[in-house]
This record gives sequence, structure tokens and C-alpha cells, in this order.
Amino acid sequence: MSPPDKKRKTSSTTRKEPSLKKHNKKPSLVLPPTTQSAITNPSLPDDVLVSCLALVSRVYYPSLSLVSKSFRSLLASPELYKTRSSIGHAESCLYVCLRFHPDPNPRWFTLCMKPDRVLTKDNIKKKKQKKKKSSGYVLAKIPASHSPPARSSGLVTIGSDIYNIGGDMNHEPSSSVSILDCRTHTWREGPSMLVKRIYTHANVLDGKIYVAGYGKAKESSSSDLMEVFDPKTQTWELVSRCSGGELGDISYIHSSAAIDRKVYIFAGSNDLAYEPRECRWERVGTKMTCVWSSNCVIENVLYQQNDGKFEWYDTNARLWRTLKGVVGLPKFARSTARLADYGGRMAVLWDKVVASPGDTKKVIWCAVIALERRNSDEIWGKVQWRDVVLTVPTSCDVQYALAATVC
Repeated sequence: MSPPDKKRKTSSTTRKEPSLKKHNKKPSLVLPPTTQSAITNPSLPDDVLVSCLALVSRVYYPSLSLVSKSFRSLLASPELYKTRSSIGHAESCLYVCLRFHPDPNPRWFTLCMKPDRVLTKDNIKKKKQKKKKSSGYVLAKIPASHSPPARSSGLVTIGSDIYNIGGDMNHEPSSSVSILDCRTHTWREGPSMLVKRIYTHANVLDGKIYVAGYGKAKESSSSDLMEVFDPKTQTWELVSRCSGGELGDISYIHSSAAIDRKVYIFAGSNDLAYEPRECRWERVGTKMTCVWSSNCVIENVLYQQNDGKFEWYDTNARLWRTLKGVVGLPKFARSTARLADYGGRMAVLWDKVVASPGDTKKVIWCAVIALERRNSDEIWGKVQWRDVVLTVPTSCDVQYALAATVC
């Protein structure tokens, strides 16, 4: 071996490699108050940074908010959402409402991408090995304060706003309306309903919110069954009985939905539909009864989870059909399932108790199902991903899941 080769070999063996320490500590899934990071923002004007951030998907915003205080400030700035709106960058963002008993005030979470660890040779290899096992999605707690109670409330979204309407307020019916701005994660009060309601059901039809539900039974009448809110005029109006005869006994409503330009109210043997254009009530056949609260409407089709399978309602044939092609999901209790329209796909959330020696916790699962209508009587679903997105105490329950459209 020639001296130069020997010299090169010696220098390569004596060179010190940078220390590769394993980072075993998992990043927090809760967004804490941001502290100044050692990583500083690039020396770019704020308007340039805002233009760059406007192109990034919102699922990365919780991770980016951990970079520094200034990043977090920019991500919550009105200028960012004005820029996103001007370039037409609207996204469907999934929000989940959890209640941690006995606290009556819920906590809100949003689906986002899990912050990556510091990339080293070791965890890059691990990441490749786990690539097929993990979706990378988690639920991150949003920094909204003073979230109003959501028990028995009617929750709907219009644009980037989530409306929390009525419900159980200290075991009394309520007429209050609270609105969560999903751009800034701040609450504001909206105009109160005309009637105090408990076990409230809300639906959006033609840009207006229809709310059904009664207060105390002895104080209720059929003329108070439903009222409608117009976001443009910020006013409520009672829905009169119109035509259709007596409404009958509908003191308890277990579910509702808005499809085919009608608002459906499922109340056991007395299911009804309201047609706003003709101001008309009509009775609905029992075959349409949506028994379970785990349902949602996606592109004018009503879906529900029933006995371990997903179904959709065929309004032409007036019967429930099985959603075909959905495989790979574990069994879960239908009482814990929550379905949501996630930008034309179906988001499904459920929980499962996991016992381990000396500790029992609950994990929250999420799955996203792509939907495809192949003909008039067939809709197929394909599970795009499923994963555990949060670990919580056993006292925690999933109350609601819904998606807002945020520019």
C-alpha cells in the first residue's frame, strides 16, 4: 500500500463522527405556551413568511407553532388567512370535542401531522421501518380558552365557524349560541335562540341553521319544535307548523339530518321531514329511521354505523344499503363512534380501553374512508388510513367530530 493511501486510511479512522444520541422522548401532543426557541426565524420580512406559510397545509400548523413565538403569532394572524383566501387555499380541518369527566367544559382538538423527531441515522432507519404502520396523524389540543359546555348541544359548521347551540346548562335547557373561529381558535357569543332547548339537534341547509329540540316537556309545544338562523342577517325565526297536520308526540328526538333539501327529524315512531321551500311538514316511513347517533351527511348522502358495518340511505329505493369495500377496521362499539364529513371523505372516531399492569387508559382511534359511487345503488368505501391519534384517561369521552372549511 502506498504512503498516500495509508495516510488517507489513518485520517479516516481517526476522524471524530458527530455524536448520534437517541431521542426517545416523544414530542408533546398538547400545544403548550410557546417559549422562544433556539431556532430563529429566517431573516425574511413577515409578509414573505406569511406568503410561504399560506401555501402550507394546516395539518402542519400545530407543529410549526412550536418553532418560536413569532411563528406562532404569524400562524394566528389575520393576514395569514387573508392571504390563504386570496390564493384560494381552503382546507377541510377535522375538529374533535372531548369531555374529561367530571369537568363540564369540553376540550377541543384538531387533527394534525405529528411533529418529527430530530433526524439522526438511528431514527431515520426506525421511521422507514414504521412507515407502513403509522399514519403520522395525531390529535393536538387547540389553545382555545373558556370552551362552553357541549353536552346535548347542537353542533354544526358554516365555513370556518363551529356553532355550539343550546343544550344542557346545569341540567336546564339553554338558548345560548357560542361560535368557535377555527382560524384563530377563539370563542365569541352569537345571537341567542328564541326558545331554550335541551338535547338540541342542528343541521345546515342552504346556508341556514335549522335547530330542533324541546325545553322542559311541560313547557313545550309543537309550534316551538324548530327555529332557523340566518347567518347573513344574524336573526332567528320560529319555523311555523305550516301544512302537514298535527305533528304528534315528538318530545324526544334522537337524531336528525339534512338531505334532499329537507330537514329530517328522527323521533322513534314519529319521524318527520320539513321542506323549507314549501313550508311543509311530512311524515317519514319507519324504514328511514336513523337509529344511531353515529351518522353524517356527505355530498347529500346519509351514512351511519350500525352493528359493525357502515350503511347509506338510498332515498330513491327508500332503504338502507351497505357501504361496500370497507375492510381493515377493528370492531368498536357503535355507541362510541362519531362520523364526520371530512372534505368529501368519511372520518370515523372511536375509543377503546387498553389495560396494562397497574394502569388502564383509553385510546382514541381515527380512520379516514374515501367514498366512490359506482352506480345508483352502490357506494364503495376504501380505508385510506387508521391509527391511534390520542391517549386519554378512561373518564374521557368523544362527544363530537366535525370538519370546518378554513381558508
